[in-house]
Amino acid sequence: MPRDFLTTAGWPREEMDRLIASALRFKHGDDDSKPLAGRSVALVFFNPSLRTRASMQVGIYELGGNAVALEPGGTSWTLEHRDGAVMDGDKTEHVAEFVRVLGRYCVAVGVRTFAPMKNWDEERTDPVLTAFARYSDVPIINLESAMHHPCQALADMMTVREKLGDVRKRVVLMWAWHPRPLPMAVPNSFALAAAQMGHDVVVAHPVGYELDEELMESIRQQAAGAGGSLKLTNDIQTAMAGAEVVYAKSWGSKEFYGAPEKDVAARAQHRSKWIVDEKKMALTNNAIFMHCLPVRRKVIATDGVIDSPASAVIDEAENRLHLQKAIMASLVGGMKTSRR
Repeated sequence: MPRDFLTTAGWPREEMDRLIASALRFKHGDDDSKPLAGRSVALVFFNPSLRTRASMQVGIYELGGNAVALEPGGTSWTLEHRDGAVMDGDKTEHVAEFVRVLGRYCVAVGVRTFAPMKNWDEERTDPVLTAFARYSDVPIINLESAMHHPCQALADMMTVREKLGDVRKRVVLMWAWHPRPLPMAVPNSFALAAAQMGHDVVVAHPVGYELDEELMESIRQQAAGAGGSLKLTNDIQTAMAGAEVVYAKSWGSKEFYGAPEKDVAARAQHRSKWIVDEKKMALTNNAIFMHCLPVRRKVIATDGVIDSPASAVIDEAENRLHLQKAIMASLVGGMKTSRR
């Protein structure tokens, strides 16, 4: 069976360190290998993308390979992922055939599928990504799913290491106001990866915007095992005091999952308070500012923060390219291409 990259949870700290080291070699021009020469990687996009699509396509090219980009329902057939489904509706092809056919053409498949934000109990299991992994004969790379965005998270850890060194830091994941509820994949994966790296992780959010309890318990255990810690708080000043990394991100409330109009009404009270501005950054220990992009200026953070010397948003976006090259090289670099 292939070794997939679905979340960082399945990757020990030592392997994550190796991926970051590999990414740094690619970035600094110390590795010009072409492990994808003569090979293709499929990229399946259920949702729009800038950084993920561009960085993957450029990365595949720089590794000597060919990118095959597909949009189900656009440039390819609509897809059904449910086992046992009676396909008499608007879905044309099942993932079971779709991904196995791609596996005969390509050495890996990247999948990007956001949370529809309709059914929390279902979406927290990552049903679409899980279906791809279940049926695929080649490695699956999670390019963002309902619950996880491991490529972004590991690129974030690479950025923290570049900026602050390979040492334990106080890392704050701060909820920010947004005009509509967003998925939890980025905050989930950032907190998880930071815990795996042994950082002291602080998750700050208003009451009612808690992340998944089961995942948070796993993050707590990962942090303790790596020599770090996890703290949850609803107080901004407590979170920001002494912070060395501030990662801003908005996400929706589980309480109002599937009812966005109720979430919008509930979050309105937090607009002026939960924004990363210069006053909040002044409470930190000269922290760097991070965000996965795209970022809404004067909503998530002020212009003064985004454009400041402490901002690492462009660096972390660049690092997606190098880190994803490292992931692909690790997953398929030694594979033999077979035609059955």
